[in-house]
Amino acid sequence: MKKVALIFPGQGSQYVGMGKDIYDRSSAAREIFQEANEALGYDLTSLCFHGPEENLKLTANTQPAILTASVAALRMMQAEREIVPLSAAGHSLGEYGALVAAGGLRFRDAVRIVHLRGKFMQEAVPVGVGAMAAIMGMAGPEVEALCKEAAQGEILAPANFNSPGQIAISGHTTAVKRAVETVAKQAGKKAVLLPVSAPFHCPLMRPAAERLREALDQAEVGDLHFPVISNVEADFYPGKERIKDLLYRQVEHPVRWEESMQKLISLGPALVLEVGPGKVLSGLLRRISREVPSANVEDGATWEKVQGLL
Repeated sequence: MKKVALIFPGQGSQYVGMGKDIYDRSSAAREIFQEANEALGYDLTSLCFHGPEENLKLTANTQPAILTASVAALRMMQAEREIVPLSAAGHSLGEYGALVAAGGLRFRDAVRIVHLRGKFMQEAVPVGVGAMAAIMGMAGPEVEALCKEAAQGEILAPANFNSPGQIAISGHTTAVKRAVETVAKQAGKKAVLLPVSAPFHCPLMRPAAERLREALDQAEVGDLHFPVISNVEADFYPGKERIKDLLYRQVEHPVRWEESMQKLISLGPALVLEVGPGKVLSGLLRRISREVPSANVEDGATWEKVQGLL
């Protein structure tokens, strides 16, 4: 068995029908969907498989849906093959999937928390007041300087350091638009407003973080069976005692994904598997490093391909 690392997707990977093929294939996956329904008190399974899309896109539903589909994919994989991960990481919401995989959080607690996380994030800022944009062709220090210049007394900050030359910014809508206009005037650089429902991973999310703290306090945490990398510090969790604090801080701090992937690669995995809907993170990894091959597992067909790589 090759040395494998796991990465778990965040918001933006959802689509109607996600997890259906895995559900039909695996009893272990069906148990996860049923556990999610029971923990949430509504039929998340039907929402994942049949929509409607406008309801699935609501962040309070999107977050538990992606987490459930991701953990269901992992349980299918584990039921069919012995997989002993070197490490795991997750992008924003995906960090909960990584912690469930490693035993740091129970799935039942995690799916309940991310439902509240989505609700609190959406309610933290009135619709239209906050926005996000993707900045291409600029390095981290350039983006930080751009945010300072365009803020003009408002909140604007780097939110996701995704890969070289791809950084998302987040803050007040007017400040984000000023930054986009500034970038548009520079040759070889590009800025695109993102279709998000709230300005994630910036100080505008502090009210959401404070509300989430109470939900996190009610969760049980366990010892990690293998190393997990935190978004906030781009380093391995030192132990279960930091899980709640780092998840609380993550809400308003940037996702240091490029650094996190460099840390993951330093362990020497032969293969990195993106577990859950979509393959956005696999694409980012190829931009970060060509050293390690990657693949995604979101249904039976992708899992069959991956087994050949294992």
